[in-house]
Amino acid sequence: MISEYIKAFLFIFMAEMGDKTQILAMTFATQYSVSKVLLGVFIGSLLNHGIAIALGAYLGNMIPLNNVQIIAGLLFILFGIWGLWDIDDEEDEGIKKGLGPILTVSLAFFIGELGDKTQLTAMTLATEASFPSLILLGTVTGMIITSGFGIFIGRKLGEKIPELWIKLSSSLVFIFFGTLKLFQTLPQTYLTPINIGIFFIGLLSLIFVLSRRLVASSRLATSSYKEVAITLYNQTHKVKEAIDDICLGENHCGMCTGTGCLIGFIRRALKQALENEKYILDNEWHTLPKQGDKNFDQNKVIAAMGMMLAYYREHGIDKNQNHVINKARKAMEKILFKNEISFNGELENYLINVQKEDRKIYKKIIIAEENIKNID
Repeated sequence: MISEYIKAFLFIFMAEMGDKTQILAMTFATQYSVSKVLLGVFIGSLLNHGIAIALGAYLGNMIPLNNVQIIAGLLFILFGIWGLWDIDDEEDEGIKKGLGPILTVSLAFFIGELGDKTQLTAMTLATEASFPSLILLGTVTGMIITSGFGIFIGRKLGEKIPELWIKLSSSLVFIFFGTLKLFQTLPQTYLTPINIGIFFIGLLSLIFVLSRRLVASSRLATSSYKEVAITLYNQTHKVKEAIDDICLGENHCGMCTGTGCLIGFIRRALKQALENEKYILDNEWHTLPKQGDKNFDQNKVIAAMGMMLAYYREHGIDKNQNHVINKARKAMEKILFKNEISFNGELENYLINVQKEDRKIYKKIIIAEENIKNID
């Protein structure tokens, strides 16, 4: 019983080392998380090998194997062209939500294995197996292990290669394997010099046009990203200056550790965010210290709150509660109101809640915000 599982695993493991599906796993690992790629590999391989084992030779009788491989080759080429097709942000986001990385990887592996040697191996092993389910388990395990090697390499490459080149290389990998599969499976009568010439001229022209479009779009997106990053850095720096001004100093508090003091804590969080240019705080920053008994200058705290309100109005609100600006706002609330104010991302509703908490402080915050606008 166990021998059937081991036999199936070893056959697939040896067949897939260095094969196209391992390279696909490597490519996907530069774009998606490891868990999603592995889950996609599992689903795609399970369906593909499951069909092979369940239907066995019957599948080959119903649909000629050669035709299956031709269809798979065409789908691979279309998959690569789709990757080069740079869609507008809103449409692209919709596709990502609708299809998702797991389904994308699953489809790629399912298509990639249609009529391939691993599917045929699974089919052959199943015809003489006493426990077909163990054959399926062994083949899928082999696919996941070999893909794991590819993913490890892909993650290392993804850390060093720009996203544009990852996208280009990923698409070209699909197109290459799709073209190779077509040339290996198409009848020789179709592989005339004229047909081959027309195919490559058309394909290379399409790749050239889509690649140029993708590069131009990437440059524009990079430029916009840099502008947003600079703005975010500058605004965070201004908030840090306001928080620094609230600090009572070492003459009053002694050596600042930044752990038990609200202002010290936020100063450290802002400093780290600026140094790393990472504005969503890690788990260690999620819980604010208690208010304590320090007597901070209320006017300076109100000025900082006014600055953050101006920031929200001008640049929008990141609803992530662990964004460093949101965390700084919460610290100011604890100093002014002794507790945090409910904030769901709607600024006007938030201000109503602030007004209910303390009308006088509310008015001062609004005036501070107006002063910030006038200065800018």
